[in-house]
Amino acid sequence: MTATNKQVILKDYVSGFPKESNFDFKTNTVEFKVPGGSNSVLVKNLYLSCDPYMRIRMGKPDPSTAALAQAYAPGQPIFGYGVSRVIESGHPDYKKGDLLWGIVGWEEYSVITPMTHMHFKIQHTDVPLSYYAGLLGMPGMTAYAGFYEVCSPKKGETVYVSAASGAVGQLVGQFAKMMGCYVVGSAGTKEKVDLLKTKFGFDDAFNYKEEPDLTAALKRCFPKGIDIYFENVGGKMLDAVLLNMNPLGRIAVCGMISQYNLENQEGVHNLSNIIYKRIRIQGFVVLDFYDKYSKFLEFVLPCIKEGKITYVEDVADGLEKAPEALVGLFHGKNVGKQVVVIARE
Repeated sequence: MTATNKQVILKDYVSGFPKESNFDFKTNTVEFKVPGGSNSVLVKNLYLSCDPYMRIRMGKPDPSTAALAQAYAPGQPIFGYGVSRVIESGHPDYKKGDLLWGIVGWEEYSVITPMTHMHFKIQHTDVPLSYYAGLLGMPGMTAYAGFYEVCSPKKGETVYVSAASGAVGQLVGQFAKMMGCYVVGSAGTKEKVDLLKTKFGFDDAFNYKEEPDLTAALKRCFPKGIDIYFENVGGKMLDAVLLNMNPLGRIAVCGMISQYNLENQEGVHNLSNIIYKRIRIQGFVVLDFYDKYSKFLEFVLPCIKEGKITYVEDVADGLEKAPEALVGLFHGKNVGKQVVVIARE
């Protein structure tokens, strides 16, 4: 048995902001079987996750990022996190009908070799499957590890989250509120700012595009200073945060979306504050924390079922909408976690 398999292809390496024209579609045929004696698994992809880090993979291979962000190959399908159903399996841990999340191609069907901390069998199906592309997948684990493991939060501390309405930021803010922290977020539209305050329970929020002076905006929101900054943006925002950090503050560097599309990335100012205020800045990647995934599920699943966590998704319908959805991330078009539905099943 065979089926046609539509794929999203990167035409060539990208410089500057990605455009829909950087991508193309091609169709091949997939056979519903896996090579005998192999550990391969044929999966039908149901949901795809659009994530800012994918921009790094679109550029020419860079030795400084190669270990964590392998460049996409022009003319080949791009890949990222997705939610899939097993069609055929040669792997002892997976059988036909199983659900999993992890790295798959941007295509209708993928042949993968499941790897530890790269692919995870889905055991809990009493929540929306799409959550495994966000809240219960890589973005959720990123928020959990970055906040609890890297930031070492304490009750009553002040927490600032940039890009706060996105896949990771919306969760960091809610985790911080559950800890008893004072939380402020920033976003780029009035709709997103309202969402932070009314849906996600942030104590305050502001539209960074309407602030002529980011340092003053942060001073207004944090008159007593910032204890924890969850960094998703970089650039001028980081400059302003350093001036507003408290002594012994912590900055978890999750992403720097303001820099990904620049040919020459901006430098950082106000670095002497790191010395005088004894600030700890730590970059992290979620791959280093997947050994805590079961602990994360034990924590977050009850929160979902008890209504303690709210999660907002921005859903694009159909693989043909995937390039538009991915490119939209870099223009702030998504409201919440950007997901592409290939098949709802």
